[in-house]
Amino acid sequence: MRGSTEMITYSGGRPAMRRATALTVLVAAAMTALAGCQDNPGGTAAPAPSQVSGSATTPPAAAAPAPVADGGFAPEQAVAVAEETPYATTMTTSTAYSGTAVLTTTGRINVNTLFTGRVEMRSTGEVPADQAVWLETVTTADAVFVRNRVKAGSAWTKAARTDDMAGQANYAGYAKLLLATGPSARKGMENEGGAPAQHLAGHLGLDQVATVDPGVLRTMKAKGVTDFDCDLWIDGQGRTVRFEQRMDVQGVPVVNKVFFGEFGPVETFTAPAGG
Repeated sequence: MRGSTEMITYSGGRPAMRRATALTVLVAAAMTALAGCQDNPGGTAAPAPSQVSGSATTPPAAAAPAPVADGGFAPEQAVAVAEETPYATTMTTSTAYSGTAVLTTTGRINVNTLFTGRVEMRSTGEVPADQAVWLETVTTADAVFVRNRVKAGSAWTKAARTDDMAGQANYAGYAKLLLATGPSARKGMENEGGAPAQHLAGHLGLDQVATVDPGVLRTMKAKGVTDFDCDLWIDGQGRTVRFEQRMDVQGVPVVNKVFFGEFGPVETFTAPAGG
Protein backbone atom coordinates (compact mmCIF):
# COMPACT_ATOMS: atom_id res chain seq x y z
CA MET A 1 0.00 0.00 0.00
CA ARG A 2 1.33 3.37 -0.70
CA GLY A 3 1.61 5.56 2.34
CA SER A 4 1.58 9.28 2.88
CA THR A 5 2.99 9.02 6.39
CA GLU A 6 6.63 9.73 7.16
CA MET A 7 8.84 7.66 9.43
CA ILE A 8 11.23 8.96 12.07
CA THR A 9 13.47 7.17 14.56
CA TYR A 10 12.71 7.25 18.24
CA SER A 11 14.61 6.06 21.30
CA GLY A 12 15.98 2.55 20.77
CA GLY A 13 16.49 3.03 17.06
CA ARG A 14 13.12 1.61 16.01
CA PRO A 15 11.01 3.37 13.38
CA ALA A 16 8.05 5.44 14.48
CA MET A 17 5.33 7.25 12.63
CA ARG A 18 5.14 11.00 12.20
CA ARG A 19 1.49 11.88 11.85
CA ALA A 20 0.35 13.41 8.58
CA THR A 21 -3.00 15.08 8.14
CA ALA A 22 -5.90 12.71 8.68
CA LEU A 23 -7.42 13.23 5.26
CA THR A 24 -4.14 12.76 3.39
CA VAL A 25 -3.31 9.55 5.23
CA LEU A 26 -6.74 8.02 4.89
CA VAL A 27 -7.25 8.84 1.25
CA ALA A 28 -3.85 7.31 0.49
CA ALA A 29 -4.74 4.20 2.47
CA ALA A 30 -8.13 3.78 0.90
CA MET A 31 -6.79 4.30 -2.60
CA THR A 32 -4.25 1.64 -2.22
CA ALA A 33 -5.55 -0.89 -2.58
CA LEU A 34 -4.80 -0.54 -2.74
CA ALA A 35 -3.39 -0.97 -1.60
CA GLY A 36 -1.66 -0.86 -6.74
CA CYS A 37 -0.15 -0.92 -3.60
CA GLN A 38 -5.80 -4.84 -2.64
CA ASP A 39 -6.39 -9.22 1.93
CA ASN A 40 -5.21 -11.34 4.71
CA PRO A 41 -1.90 -13.18 5.36
CA GLY A 42 -1.82 -16.47 3.52
CA GLY A 43 -4.48 -15.19 1.17
CA THR A 44 -7.36 -16.01 3.50
CA ALA A 45 -10.23 -13.59 3.45
CA ALA A 46 -10.03 -10.99 6.19
CA PRO A 47 -13.17 -10.36 8.24
CA ALA A 48 -14.78 -7.06 7.42
CA PRO A 49 -14.51 -4.54 10.28
CA SER A 50 -17.65 -4.07 12.35
CA GLN A 51 -17.95 -0.50 11.08
CA VAL A 52 -18.24 -1.58 7.46
CA SER A 53 -21.69 -1.08 6.01
CA GLY A 54 -22.77 -1.33 2.42
CA SER A 55 -25.52 -2.72 0.30
CA ALA A 56 -24.96 -4.84 -2.76
CA THR A 57 -26.00 -3.25 -6.02
CA THR A 58 -24.91 -4.91 -9.25
CA PRO A 59 -23.59 -8.48 -9.20
CA PRO A 60 -20.13 -8.93 -10.73
CA ALA A 61 -19.99 -10.42 -14.18
CA ALA A 62 -18.92 -14.05 -14.30
CA ALA A 63 -15.35 -14.40 -15.45
CA ALA A 64 -14.66 -16.79 -18.27
CA PRO A 65 -12.32 -19.60 -17.22
CA ALA A 66 -8.92 -19.58 -18.86
CA PRO A 67 -7.43 -23.04 -18.24
CA VAL A 68 -4.02 -24.18 -19.44
CA ALA A 69 -2.54 -27.63 -19.84
CA ASP A 70 -0.85 -27.82 -16.44
CA GLY A 71 -4.14 -27.34 -14.58
CA GLY A 72 -3.61 -23.63 -13.99
CA PHE A 73 -4.98 -20.75 -16.00
CA ALA A 74 -3.68 -18.19 -18.46
CA PRO A 75 -3.09 -14.97 -16.48
CA GLU A 76 -3.44 -12.66 -19.50
CA GLN A 77 -6.97 -13.90 -20.22
CA ALA A 78 -8.00 -13.82 -16.58
CA VAL A 79 -6.71 -10.28 -16.08
CA ALA A 80 -8.44 -9.05 -19.24
CA VAL A 81 -11.76 -10.24 -17.82
CA ALA A 82 -11.12 -8.91 -14.29
CA GLU A 83 -10.29 -5.36 -15.33
CA GLU A 84 -13.73 -5.03 -16.92
CA THR A 85 -15.55 -6.44 -13.89
CA PRO A 86 -16.42 -4.14 -10.94
CA TYR A 87 -16.61 -5.85 -7.55
CA ALA A 88 -16.34 -5.26 -3.81
CA THR A 89 -13.58 -6.77 -1.68
CA THR A 90 -12.33 -6.83 1.87
CA MET A 91 -8.71 -5.70 2.25
CA THR A 92 -6.06 -5.98 4.93
CA THR A 93 -2.77 -4.14 4.58
CA SER A 94 0.36 -4.30 6.70
CA THR A 95 3.29 -1.88 6.49
CA ALA A 96 6.66 -2.77 8.03
CA TYR A 97 9.74 -0.57 8.40
CA SER A 98 13.07 -2.32 9.05
CA GLY A 99 11.19 -5.55 9.66
CA THR A 100 8.86 -4.04 12.28
CA ALA A 101 5.12 -3.85 11.55
CA VAL A 102 4.05 -0.28 12.28
CA LEU A 103 0.71 0.18 10.51
CA THR A 104 -2.33 -1.89 9.52
CA THR A 105 -5.24 -0.95 7.31
CA THR A 106 -8.49 -2.91 7.06
CA GLY A 107 -11.73 -2.27 5.28
CA ARG A 108 -14.11 -2.93 2.44
CA ILE A 109 -13.82 -1.15 -0.92
CA ASN A 110 -15.16 -1.20 -4.46
CA VAL A 111 -12.74 -2.02 -7.28
CA ASN A 112 -12.84 -1.29 -11.02
CA THR A 113 -15.52 1.33 -10.56
CA LEU A 114 -15.99 4.66 -8.75
CA PHE A 115 -13.87 4.31 -5.63
CA THR A 116 -15.99 4.07 -2.47
CA GLY A 117 -15.50 2.17 0.75
CA ARG A 118 -14.91 2.18 4.46
CA VAL A 119 -11.37 1.85 5.80
CA GLU A 120 -9.66 1.92 9.19
CA MET A 121 -5.95 2.68 9.61
CA ARG A 122 -4.24 1.93 12.90
CA SER A 123 -0.66 1.95 14.15
CA THR A 124 0.69 -1.07 15.99
CA GLY A 125 2.01 -1.31 19.55
CA GLU A 126 5.50 -0.66 18.18
CA VAL A 127 4.57 2.99 17.69
CA PRO A 128 4.78 5.21 20.82
CA ALA A 129 1.45 6.29 22.27
CA ASP A 130 2.14 9.96 21.59
CA GLN A 131 2.56 9.16 17.88
CA ALA A 132 -0.28 6.66 17.58
CA VAL A 133 -2.53 6.67 14.52
CA TRP A 134 -6.12 5.43 14.53
CA LEU A 135 -8.19 6.85 11.71
CA GLU A 136 -11.39 5.89 9.97
CA THR A 137 -12.59 7.03 6.59
CA VAL A 138 -15.84 6.51 4.71
CA THR A 139 -15.77 7.42 1.04
CA THR A 140 -19.16 7.80 -0.59
CA ALA A 141 -20.06 8.75 -4.15
CA ASP A 142 -19.85 12.46 -3.37
CA ALA A 143 -17.88 12.98 -0.14
CA VAL A 144 -15.18 11.74 2.22
CA PHE A 145 -15.80 11.41 5.96
CA VAL A 146 -12.89 11.13 8.41
CA ARG A 147 -12.73 10.45 12.14
CA ASN A 148 -9.62 10.51 14.33
CA ARG A 149 -10.19 7.73 16.86
CA VAL A 150 -7.05 8.65 18.81
CA LYS A 151 -8.95 11.63 20.20
CA ALA A 152 -11.75 10.42 22.46
CA GLY A 153 -15.14 11.62 21.28
CA SER A 154 -13.79 12.82 17.95
CA ALA A 155 -16.55 13.66 15.48
CA TRP A 156 -16.67 12.87 11.80
CA THR A 157 -15.48 15.61 9.46
CA LYS A 158 -16.71 15.89 5.89
CA ALA A 159 -14.80 16.89 2.78
CA ALA A 160 -15.61 16.87 -0.90
CA ARG A 161 -14.15 14.19 -3.14
CA THR A 162 -11.10 15.28 -5.12
CA ASP A 163 -9.94 14.53 -8.63
CA ASP A 164 -7.09 12.46 -7.15
CA MET A 165 -9.60 9.90 -5.97
CA ALA A 166 -10.14 8.80 -9.55
CA GLY A 167 -6.56 7.55 -9.54
CA GLN A 168 -6.94 4.50 -7.34
CA ALA A 169 -4.48 1.70 -7.84
CA ASN A 170 -5.16 -0.49 -10.87
CA TYR A 171 -4.12 -4.01 -9.89
CA ALA A 172 -4.98 -5.47 -13.27
CA GLY A 173 -2.62 -2.82 -14.65
CA TYR A 174 0.10 -3.99 -12.30
CA ALA A 175 -0.41 -7.57 -13.48
CA LYS A 176 -0.06 -6.44 -17.10
CA LEU A 177 3.14 -4.54 -16.29
CA LEU A 178 4.67 -7.61 -14.69
CA LEU A 179 3.60 -9.90 -17.53
CA ALA A 180 5.14 -7.46 -20.02
CA THR A 181 8.57 -7.85 -18.40
CA GLY A 182 8.82 -11.35 -19.88
CA PRO A 183 8.80 -15.03 -18.87
CA SER A 184 10.83 -14.38 -15.71
CA ALA A 185 7.77 -12.68 -14.16
CA ARG A 186 5.81 -15.93 -14.16
CA LYS A 187 6.54 -17.74 -10.92
CA GLY A 188 3.89 -20.41 -11.41
CA MET A 189 0.81 -21.64 -9.60
CA GLU A 190 0.64 -21.36 -5.82
CA ASN A 191 -2.02 -21.88 -3.17
CA GLU A 192 -3.49 -18.69 -1.74
CA GLY A 193 -6.21 -19.15 0.87
CA GLY A 194 -7.00 -22.65 -0.33
CA ALA A 195 -7.38 -21.63 -3.97
CA PRO A 196 -4.96 -21.73 -6.92
CA ALA A 197 -3.35 -18.44 -7.87
CA GLN A 198 -0.80 -17.28 -10.41
CA HIS A 199 2.25 -15.67 -8.80
CA LEU A 200 3.76 -12.81 -10.79
CA ALA A 201 6.87 -10.90 -9.72
CA GLY A 202 9.33 -8.35 -11.02
CA HIS A 203 11.15 -5.06 -10.54
CA LEU A 204 9.30 -1.91 -11.61
CA GLY A 205 10.39 1.69 -12.05
CA LEU A 206 8.14 4.60 -11.17
CA ASP A 207 7.87 5.59 -14.82
CA GLN A 208 6.25 2.20 -15.49
CA VAL A 209 3.55 2.62 -12.83
CA ALA A 210 2.58 6.19 -13.74
CA THR A 211 -0.60 5.15 -15.52
CA VAL A 212 -1.71 2.32 -13.20
CA ASP A 213 -1.00 3.93 -9.82
CA PRO A 214 -0.65 7.71 -10.03
CA GLY A 215 -0.94 8.10 -6.26
CA VAL A 216 2.02 5.87 -5.51
CA LEU A 217 3.99 7.72 -8.18
CA ARG A 218 3.52 11.01 -6.35
CA THR A 219 4.18 9.77 -2.82
CA MET A 220 7.20 7.66 -3.75
CA LYS A 221 8.81 10.44 -5.77
CA ALA A 222 8.43 12.75 -2.79
CA LYS A 223 10.41 10.25 -0.69
CA GLY A 224 13.13 9.74 -3.28
CA VAL A 225 12.01 6.24 -4.28
CA THR A 226 12.70 5.45 -7.94
CA ASP A 227 11.84 1.73 -8.18
CA PHE A 228 10.65 -1.26 -6.16
CA ASP A 229 10.20 -5.01 -6.21
CA CYS A 230 6.64 -6.17 -6.73
CA ASP A 231 4.83 -9.50 -6.25
CA LEU A 232 1.22 -10.08 -7.19
CA TRP A 233 -1.04 -13.12 -7.00
CA ILE A 234 -4.23 -13.41 -9.10
CA ASP A 235 -7.04 -15.94 -8.92
CA GLY A 236 -8.72 -17.72 -11.83
CA GLN A 237 -10.98 -14.71 -12.39
CA GLY A 238 -8.01 -12.37 -12.63
CA ARG A 239 -8.70 -10.67 -9.30
CA THR A 240 -5.70 -9.72 -7.18
CA VAL A 241 -5.73 -11.73 -3.96
CA ARG A 242 -2.34 -10.62 -2.67
CA PHE A 243 0.04 -7.78 -3.47
CA GLU A 244 3.47 -6.93 -2.05
CA GLN A 245 5.94 -4.07 -2.50
CA ARG A 246 9.51 -3.92 -1.21
CA MET A 247 11.57 -0.75 -1.40
CA ASP A 248 14.04 1.49 0.39
CA VAL A 249 12.70 4.78 1.72
CA GLN A 250 15.51 7.13 2.67
CA GLY A 251 17.71 4.13 3.42
CA VAL A 252 15.06 2.25 5.41
CA PRO A 253 13.67 -1.06 4.02
CA VAL A 254 9.89 -0.88 3.71
CA VAL A 255 7.51 -3.73 2.93
CA ASN A 256 3.82 -3.30 2.12
CA LYS A 257 1.60 -6.39 2.03
CA VAL A 258 -2.02 -6.27 0.92
CA PHE A 259 -4.49 -9.17 0.97
CA PHE A 260 -7.92 -9.25 -0.64
CA GLY A 261 -10.88 -11.57 -0.15
CA GLU A 262 -14.63 -11.91 0.36
CA PHE A 263 -15.27 -10.82 -3.21
CA GLY A 264 -18.83 -9.86 -4.08
CA PRO A 265 -21.11 -7.44 -5.89
CA VAL A 266 -20.35 -3.73 -5.87
CA GLU A 267 -21.69 -2.15 -2.67
CA THR A 268 -23.12 1.24 -1.76
CA PHE A 269 -21.39 3.06 1.10
CA THR A 270 -23.37 5.75 2.87
CA ALA A 271 -22.36 8.60 5.17
CA PRO A 272 -21.67 7.51 8.76
CA ALA A 273 -24.09 8.43 11.50
CA GLY A 274 -23.19 11.91 12.66
CA GLY A 275 -21.15 12.57 9.54
